[in-house]
Amino acid sequence: MTRILHLTSGDIAGELLSKAGLPGEVFVWHDILYDGPRQPGWPDENVLNARALFLEEYTAGGLAKDLVLETFHHQYQKLAQAASYERIVLWFDACLFDQSMLVHILACLSHKEIRKVELLCVDAFPGIEPFHGLGQLQPGQLASLYESRRPVSDDQFELAALADKAFATQDTVLFTELSKMDAPSLPWIPAAVRRWLAEQPDPVTGLGWLESLALEAIRAGCKTPDDIFRSVTVAETPPQFWGDTTLWTKINGLANRVPPLVIIEGPMNRLPQWESQVPLTAFSIKTSQAFDT
Repeated sequence: MTRILHLTSGDIAGELLSKAGLPGEVFVWHDILYDGPRQPGWPDENVLNARALFLEEYTAGGLAKDLVLETFHHQYQKLAQAASYERIVLWFDACLFDQSMLVHILACLSHKEIRKVELLCVDAFPGIEPFHGLGQLQPGQLASLYESRRPVSDDQFELAALADKAFATQDTVLFTELSKMDAPSLPWIPAAVRRWLAEQPDPVTGLGWLESLALEAIRAGCKTPDDIFRSVTVAETPPQFWGDTTLWTKINGLANRVPPLVIIEGPMNRLPQWESQVPLTAFSIKTSQAFDT
């Protein structure tokens, strides 16, 4: 039997893919590769430690550094062993989160001289509007996409290395060049890069796009985390690259500003960014006097 490795992003997509009835092993990659300290291509131990600390701080301790580091070691070990599989299939969305992960994985595979790779990048599916990602599909729908996979070309590996360098160094000049590419071999890169650029602080307000959407939702009367999440989801241009943890991070950041732009009321002065015994329904958010004035 052919040994197949299916590599994807997100636990929900991974679980659905495991139920799709396709032969092979499903492996889910975990990281936020459009943000935080790192280097292009294969990481060294110093980079992995720095990223593990970054994710611990990003989730306000919800993800412990040691656990993150253990996950990283397991992931890169799996990638280093990928040559033992007869087929490697990458399943990714067109969003910023997935595209930054896709180009990094391609760069790392190329570093290990593993180039026999197939790609499924999904940016739409009939009957699903708006389409944000693979996690919206049923197992049977995922299985129906399998025959549309295509081998990753040399041009795609080269562009992946360039885009991975941009995300690692956060080089805005290189990002601008990538955002204006005409007919790139990885056609989803320009839009993902433009979404990254939109997240950079506005020179006037100092806010990124997601922060601005959250602030607008709160100002419009959304008081609970769930209401804010729904409002921002509707206002966001698909595909959506963020989840609840990222949005709570942005809202906490608005509360951490001096002076604060929002006030968080509840059993804690900040929203829990990971699993917590405190329910999100216990919190209320409103704009501060500094923002209102």
